[in-house]
Amino acid sequence: MNKYFPGIGRVEYRPDAGPEDTLVFRHYNAGETVHGRSMEEWLRFSVCYFNTFRYFGSEGHYGERAHQHQWEDGSRSLDNYKRRMTAAFEFFHKLNVKFYSVSDRDMAPEGDSFEETNSYLEEMVTQACDLQRQTGIKPLYYSADLFTHPRYMNGAGANPDAHVFAYACAQVKRSLEAAKRLGAENFVFFNPRDGYQSVLQRQFFRDMSHMAQLYRMAAQYKDKIGYKGQLLIQPKPSDPRRHQYEADAMATMHMLRHFGLEKQYKLYIKPAFSRLMGRPYEHDVYIAAAYNMLGSVDASDSFPEVNGTSDICARNIRDATYVMKCVLEQSGLQQGGFTLGGRVRRESVEPRDLFHGHILAMDTFARALKNAARMISDGCFARSIQQRYASFKSGIGERIEKGAATFEECEDYIRKCGEPQQQSSRYEHYENVFNYYVYPPRQ
Repeated sequence: MNKYFPGIGRVEYRPDAGPEDTLVFRHYNAGETVHGRSMEEWLRFSVCYFNTFRYFGSEGHYGERAHQHQWEDGSRSLDNYKRRMTAAFEFFHKLNVKFYSVSDRDMAPEGDSFEETNSYLEEMVTQACDLQRQTGIKPLYYSADLFTHPRYMNGAGANPDAHVFAYACAQVKRSLEAAKRLGAENFVFFNPRDGYQSVLQRQFFRDMSHMAQLYRMAAQYKDKIGYKGQLLIQPKPSDPRRHQYEADAMATMHMLRHFGLEKQYKLYIKPAFSRLMGRPYEHDVYIAAAYNMLGSVDASDSFPEVNGTSDICARNIRDATYVMKCVLEQSGLQQGGFTLGGRVRRESVEPRDLFHGHILAMDTFARALKNAARMISDGCFARSIQQRYASFKSGIGERIEKGAATFEECEDYIRKCGEPQQQSSRYEHYENVFNYYVYPPRQ
């Protein structure tokens, strides 16, 4: 475990570290108890295999590959995938995380046939199992890549070609088997190509019912093979190239509920997507939690003004505090956790830059965890919410809350009580209160 990152030991917690000591944690202390649990239990950090080990510093039409790492020759050979996996586990081990997040195509390349592809995957899963036994690290989530290969250019579950749909099902079947073998805590569906380019080309309900059928078959096969992982879906915002059927948390939850799948699935929320859609960073996190559907979170950030990218290493403590407040209020993410989905910049070409980016994100969310814990313990926001909704505790408000009120009752109430008085939201006051916890005064 010292071949590809020589000179870098295991990252330690050093709260007294100076400003240039960037290979240590200043805030993330895995064993520290916060709000009744250890930081490690609350955060359950996972390294995103794709953005950490399959991003080579290219930027589409704006730049060729810039990252030249010792373990990576850029080919699709099995030997290259084996070296990459060995380097990845060295990185996980030195970063001191217990989880990684990976897809079938992250692990193994496509072969010339379905049989060869699965043979490659079996070989790489065997290597991963061996490395997991050596390190005690396992997948937080596993997924099937149903978007990279050209066969999925028109989608997978929503593809109008039944042959492609059947291929996706066969791929998910093999991926569920791999997830069970690896002990993955969750299985994620991410469907960036399941949408439409034009209303003239698609039948919306038919597409969504096909996607639901894929999800139903996955849940059935999961139970059949005895896989205990939680099934998750990651909503994906629309972009100019494609309008997504699962464009946000609400749309995804509506589809699941319509097809009777809400008990089998939860959501894997990437808050950075909310920002790309012009909503607050934490929006989808709170929406999913409100319906008890928040299963896991992607801890990355976004720069909407820079090519719409949403895979920057998290560093905004204020945004992260909003997210952690929600997670603490729902008592954690159970089998889920925080996937470190950010990637380093194209200009960050040294292997140690990978550590710098992940440490930055982990410290950001560790600080946010402490902020949120203080906020909840003090109870000022809980008290303000109770006060703001106090009118629903009795009288006409209580009847409305219970679903017992009628239009006639409401009209009688207005005739009796007249025009309601304006109530200030006190928005600026509570933003000030929030800042007190995010940026506490010096002691």
